[in-house]
Amino acid sequence: MFPDELLYDVENNTWLRISSDNYVTIGVTSLLSALAGRLVRAKLKPPGTTIARGRSLGTLESERFVGPVPSPISGELVQTNQGLIDRPRIINDSPYEKGWIAWIRPMQLSTEKTLLSKAKDAKAPLTERIAQLHVRCFKAFPDREMYEIGTECSAVLVRLNEQMATMRIGEAIHLVSDDPTAYVEMIAWTERTGQSLVDWRKESELFHFIVKRVQ
Repeated sequence: MFPDELLYDVENNTWLRISSDNYVTIGVTSLLSALAGRLVRAKLKPPGTTIARGRSLGTLESERFVGPVPSPISGELVQTNQGLIDRPRIINDSPYEKGWIAWIRPMQLSTEKTLLSKAKDAKAPLTERIAQLHVRCFKAFPDREMYEIGTECSAVLVRLNEQMATMRIGEAIHLVSDDPTAYVEMIAWTERTGQSLVDWRKESELFHFIVKRVQ
C-alpha cells in the first residue's frame, strides 16, 4: 500500500522518489486517491515553474473533491504527467507508478528530504488515518458498486454477470456480500468466466471483492 523506496509527506498525502541523477518524481498516496474518489480532472502547472515546498503543483478534481497537490520539496518543475490530463483516473489505478504527478529538479533536497518520512515511519500514521476515516484502499479502484446483503450467492452472481455485460474491458466493480460461501463461489465464477478477481478481504461478516473485466 505504501512502497518502501519512497519518502512521504504524511500531512499532505504526497510521496517522493529520488532518482540516481537527483531528479525527483512526485505523486499522491493511495490514501488521497481513495478519499478523493474517482478523479475526473487534473490541472497541472507548466514545466519551468519554480515551486516552493508546500506550494501546489496543480489540482485534482472528482465529483466530491477538489484539492491541490502540495509539493513535498522546492525546485523547478521539469515535466508533468500529461497522460493525467486525458485520463486522471490513472492516479486511482496506479498512484505510485503510472499515476505520478511531476518530475522536479530539487533546489534544497539534502535539507528538505529530512522533513519527509521514510516508509517505515509513515506507515503507522497513514494506516491510522485510514482506520479513522474508514477508507478502503484496494488494488484497483472500482468503477461500480454492488451491495448484495441478504442475497444468496447464486443470485448475486447472476447480477454480477449482468453488470459485467455492460462494463468496458479494464473497468472494475466492488461487490459486497454476506453470503458465507461467497469466497468459494467467487473463485469458481472467475474460473468459469475468465474475469479477474483483483482483490478481496473479509471485514466482520462481509466479503469485499474487486472484480475487473478483462475480456
